[in-house]
Amino acid sequence: MTGELEIRGQKHPVTLECTYDGQGKDPWGGTRAGFSARTQIDRRDWDVKWNAPLETGGILVANEVKIELEVQAVRQEQAGKAAA
Repeated sequence: MTGELEIRGQKHPVTLECTYDGQGKDPWGGTRAGFSARTQIDRRDWDVKWNAPLETGGILVANEVKIELEVQAVRQEQAGKAAA
């Protein structure tokens, strides 16, 4: 899935790798579907550049940021139809 990610007023295109994880009934009789999505961005692309050196070498904050989503969608009944 491709879209725009806005951070600090700057928008850049981002592509998320998406996975359909399946569906099933929940305890309330609804139908739920699960999805996962992940991507990695470089925070410097949005001018997020603050950092601090460590005494042992290296830097405090990595430039690469991993974004991972776990999403559930619940099926809604259409207007005028009763739940089965």
